[in-house]
Amino acid sequence: MDPAYLSALAALAGSGVGGLTSFLATWLSQNTALKAQLLLQDKERRQEIYRAFVEEASKLYIDALTHAAPESSKTIGLYALISRMRIISSPKVIDEGQKVAHLIMETYDEPNKSPDDLREMRKGRTPDPLRDFSESCRKELQVLTL
Repeated sequence: MDPAYLSALAALAGSGVGGLTSFLATWLSQNTALKAQLLLQDKERRQEIYRAFVEEASKLYIDALTHAAPESSKTIGLYALISRMRIISSPKVIDEGQKVAHLIMETYDEPNKSPDDLREMRKGRTPDPLRDFSESCRKELQVLTL
């Protein structure tokens, strides 16, 4: 084989390998960036649902403490959020959300609390009905960052 052809073939092969390496590096970089972006969007979506659930459950819990019967228009939002969580959340988060909803519905069946009763509850450090739910959410969101 002519040495000139061998040099040209080696240069062409080197150029091809360099181009392929550059392509693979770019593709891997883009793929990693896309996965990170999707993970961040998923985490943000979950945070938004969890925030809305905590706000809605808090309002309903106070309403349940001070009223005898739930208004279905108020409670439907809580159950809608639980249904949304079923799509993207872990079973632990869903279970804790259902426990909160169940507690709220049970609280409506109890006698109404007066403002004095509410103050006493606050002084007595009544357990936070959303604590287990919040902790489950935090643990799930921490796993998403790994």
